[in-house]
Amino acid sequence: MFDELIAAILGACIGSFLNVCICRIPKKQSVIYTPSHCPCCGRKLGAADLVPVFSYLLLKGRCRYCKAKISPRYPLVELLTAVLFLAAYSFWGWHWQTVSMVVFFSLLVSVSVIDIYYQIIPDRILLAGSIIGLPFIMLSSFDKLINGAVGFFAAGLLMLAIALASKGGMGGGDIKLSAVMGLFLGWQNVLVALFIAFLTGGLSGAFLLAAGLKERRDAVPFGPYLALGGLIAAFGGSEIINWYVSVCGL
Repeated sequence: MFDELIAAILGACIGSFLNVCICRIPKKQSVIYTPSHCPCCGRKLGAADLVPVFSYLLLKGRCRYCKAKISPRYPLVELLTAVLFLAAYSFWGWHWQTVSMVVFFSLLVSVSVIDIYYQIIPDRILLAGSIIGLPFIMLSSFDKLINGAVGFFAAGLLMLAIALASKGGMGGGDIKLSAVMGLFLGWQNVLVALFIAFLTGGLSGAFLLAAGLKERRDAVPFGPYLALGGLIAAFGGSEIINWYVSVCGL
């Protein structure tokens, strides 16, 4: 249980940093040099204010200094990242692939939340995630590197073709995110991820239209659906492919 605890704590701490990225990168602010501070009163936060999840609970969701309400998004991102890190360790153990996957999961969490709030997928996060994750993909195995390279171009070109066919229905950020997903997942699993993304996105869009919550011209962020597909494919892509092959009798 000690290893699982370490994985979860590390995930929560990374989640805290992801919150910084989510807040600052869309505003083109530094995520390193500016100290953590309250966005309402501007007061610099101390160490006791920055403990993942627990600080939010102890402060009852309010700033220690100005008592402004703190968004529950902060502990939720920290908890989600902790769960994903724990799941990665439980699935792959201490392995280079585990490291590449937690980089991938961190990327998915950050771009999903940013896409929901700002309707953009920043190139900075995609580039940083790719640069950090690539060495660990290489260390996992040479086959994963080749598979990832093929997945990168296959997913990117497929989404580009869909974007051109839909005449603007697909954003450039979605295309680039799909390509990066291919790098981490490989060409087979990224196809599973894209299928799940389009399926869940389509069903969700139909529900929103039927419920009157969205109109046909309203933009719906696709990044979270891509991230969901990526997570499912990372853990169960091979099983889904094997199931599909067996059902089709191939």
